[in-house]
Amino acid sequence: MVEELARELGGRLVQTHTSWVILLESVVYKIKKPVNFGFLDYSTLDKRKENCDREVLLNRRLCPWVYIGVVPISDVGGKWVLENSSNVVEWAVKMRRIPEKNILSERLETTGEEDIKRVAVVVANFHLSAERADDFGKPEVMKFNTDENFQQTEKYVGITIDRGDYELIREKTNRFYKVYEDLFYKRIEDGRIRDGHGDIRLEHVAFLEEGVCIFDCIEFNERFRCGDVLNDMCFLSMELDFFGKDNLSRAYEREYLRITKDPEFNIFLPFFKCYRAYVRGKVTSFLLDDPHVSKEEKKQAKEKAQRLFRLAKRYAEEIRIT
Repeated sequence: MVEELARELGGRLVQTHTSWVILLESVVYKIKKPVNFGFLDYSTLDKRKENCDREVLLNRRLCPWVYIGVVPISDVGGKWVLENSSNVVEWAVKMRRIPEKNILSERLETTGEEDIKRVAVVVANFHLSAERADDFGKPEVMKFNTDENFQQTEKYVGITIDRGDYELIREKTNRFYKVYEDLFYKRIEDGRIRDGHGDIRLEHVAFLEEGVCIFDCIEFNERFRCGDVLNDMCFLSMELDFFGKDNLSRAYEREYLRITKDPEFNIFLPFFKCYRAYVRGKVTSFLLDDPHVSKEEKKQAKEKAQRLFRLAKRYAEEIRIT
């Protein structure tokens, strides 16, 4: 039905593992698939509607000009009709379409330090005003995530990650929790744990006439969205480092620090950047076991994962353990 709807609208259909996205000239309709991955549950119409509403509400915090609203899809005479509420069978998030040339991942080579400082201003001010989410700052919550990472990547040791690098990163990570346990709790008391974005990456940052827009936050799972503000902000600087844009990464970090005046910035930044690089290395490694991924794509995924894990090791070596 979605394919037929896209053809009827004259749009291009793009699929992810969780959504169908219909791209029209000036708007986009995003329809959630009826899937349940445990960490994400879109299995019923009510849950899909709830997550559509949450997606719009949360994303308007950092991208108010793009998220138009949630619209119904009805079955009318055996055909799906958008923005019709007579016989609702699905819901869609309606968005203004962002030109690809405006997205940071597509304009990285022409982006300068002043541009990236504008992004830092938006992220910093967002973190200073976002709702507190103190429970997600406890060290055991973060350790659950890192333990899960090490468990899930053990099978890739010797394939995408070197054994010595794996042991170094795991050892540095676990020692960090012990040495800085008190600082984790201090950051909770200081209000450094917020309901953030969860996925501030190059492909989710756009430069619009109205200003910097950071879109497509994680709406489906609080554990992936809420946490330490440095863990949220540093995803972008990690990606800038990965693509060899260290000058932009440093400019972004300096401007963020200038605004937030975070006293533990230099202690926690390499720890969280290591975590972000490691997660991306893990997720990229998963492609090696996907039967739907071609041999060539698996080769590229292997090389990318190796680079990400090497970057994680670089950050691990920068972690200060006193």
